[in-house]
Amino acid sequence: MTNKKPKIWEKSLFNFDYMMATWFWTGLFPKAPGTAGSIAALPFSFIIFEYSDFFGFNGTIMLGIAVVIITLVGLRSSRIYMERTGQSDPGPIVIDEVAGQWLTCMVITDHHEIGQFLLALLAFRLFDIMKPWPISIFDKRHDAFGVMFDDIAAGLMAAAVLIGVNYYIIP
Repeated sequence: MTNKKPKIWEKSLFNFDYMMATWFWTGLFPKAPGTAGSIAALPFSFIIFEYSDFFGFNGTIMLGIAVVIITLVGLRSSRIYMERTGQSDPGPIVIDEVAGQWLTCMVITDHHEIGQFLLALLAFRLFDIMKPWPISIFDKRHDAFGVMFDDIAAGLMAAAVLIGVNYYIIP
């Protein structure tokens, strides 16, 4: 697959894979679609935290389950999106940002504190944009696995930073 002459999505914009790959069309933002996808993931993580008791789990466990589910959905949806458009890791695919952002949000200590979500967003976006090792290993793959797992790696690294900030800086 190459990024030359991208094809137009030929299915409905309401196609499940299209909606998931673009995370309900936030990946279509003309500027910074990855940041838009990360921001769009935050309210969902708050809702998962807030209503996790309904399912009998704590918020971290529910968000972890959601990360696994969204990663599996993302592997499928991003592969289909890339096949249908002929692009490798196109900007409109932001479901990977959702998985990575949720992974970072799993270590939020107080989900009622907006500052925790802002720190999670900043930490994740920093690693996602900079792509240090080992994130760069996954970024070099031009398939659905690479699309999803560079952001999973960024989410893990951002979560480690957030844990450090919460433990050493914000007692």
